[in-house]
Amino acid sequence: MKSITNQPIARPTYVEVDLDRLKTNYQAIKQAVGRRGIIPVVKANAYGHGLKEVARLFEALRPPGLAVAFLEEGVALREAGISVPVLVMGGLDHAQIDGFLDYNLTMTVSSLDSPVEIETAAARRERTVRLQVKVDTGMGRMGIRPEEAIQLFEAITASPFLEIVAVYSHFATADEPDRTQTEDQIQTFREVVSYFRRAGLPTPTLHFANSGAILQHSASYFDQVRPGIMLYGVYPTEQVDKTVEIVPALTWKSKVVLTKRQPAGCPVSYGATWAPDHDTRIATIPMGYGDGYPRRLSNRGQVLIRGSRYPIVGRVCMDQFVVEIGPNADVETGDEVVIIGTQGDETITADQVSGWARTIPYEILSGIGERVPRRYTNQT
Repeated sequence: MKSITNQPIARPTYVEVDLDRLKTNYQAIKQAVGRRGIIPVVKANAYGHGLKEVARLFEALRPPGLAVAFLEEGVALREAGISVPVLVMGGLDHAQIDGFLDYNLTMTVSSLDSPVEIETAAARRERTVRLQVKVDTGMGRMGIRPEEAIQLFEAITASPFLEIVAVYSHFATADEPDRTQTEDQIQTFREVVSYFRRAGLPTPTLHFANSGAILQHSASYFDQVRPGIMLYGVYPTEQVDKTVEIVPALTWKSKVVLTKRQPAGCPVSYGATWAPDHDTRIATIPMGYGDGYPRRLSNRGQVLIRGSRYPIVGRVCMDQFVVEIGPNADVETGDEVVIIGTQGDETITADQVSGWARTIPYEILSGIGERVPRRYTNQT
């Protein structure tokens, strides 16, 4: 019977996150927005970078809070020991209200019926619940319509158990060259929140700017800003004004697990969508769409091996894909493969990968699966 050692089993495919780069990006944004508070958005597993570890890093920078999409993400932060305020920006399922209260998470209110349900739970616990109101200024997704916002403000402020601590909104086109809709959204937001001044009430904290707005619309900064993808070193679009210098924090790596000769005319992978027209060599990489590497990169993507680019050939499978390395390439089993990142003088960015996949870098980063281990460098 074979003995089992205590050596860790390391998967050859993994993501490496440079925590110093995350900190550098945070500080660059801080310099750009001045006195405004920064609410790091860490939803979707911190855009693929690892929710708990990234949240701990940002918490150490003493932000006014963190933002996530769902209750479950907020609970994961609390169970990881994160104590700063956590705003949950997604839709409020009334069945989850007790969960928000149990974990001291901040609810987003976007409808007139929510205060009644929240007040009932708050009264039962004899505590005041701090809420944030989201206004739909033009995104057309979450948020209360501007013409109904005052009624919602009045309903919350009339309750002895509820308190509005912030009002916010979200941009639809802040990262695009045409600034018309963004400017209209800012104006609508200003008109809605002027209610507090007109009513003789203190104005709650206001926040609006996402990554695109931080880069292009300083009029949207208000009291706080909510950077997402730019915290991780990626611009939201290629055409956005790059007014803040940021650096990518994530590298995605794997290894070659097999090289072999592939004769002319012999197809590769499911569907036989590619076959070489000459004798060549191929290398197999142990990752696929089960790890979040899109199947759309079949016959389109590239990787780096020994500082050179090699094309993906055939269909990307759930757990593997194949690259053509050519008949004379000096590539061997065990060689490092870079999926996103730099190797030698070559770099593959999340933007490039998303372009090949005909999507956006948000989807590439947030889609990196849980079965891909995360490793962290420059931990202090």
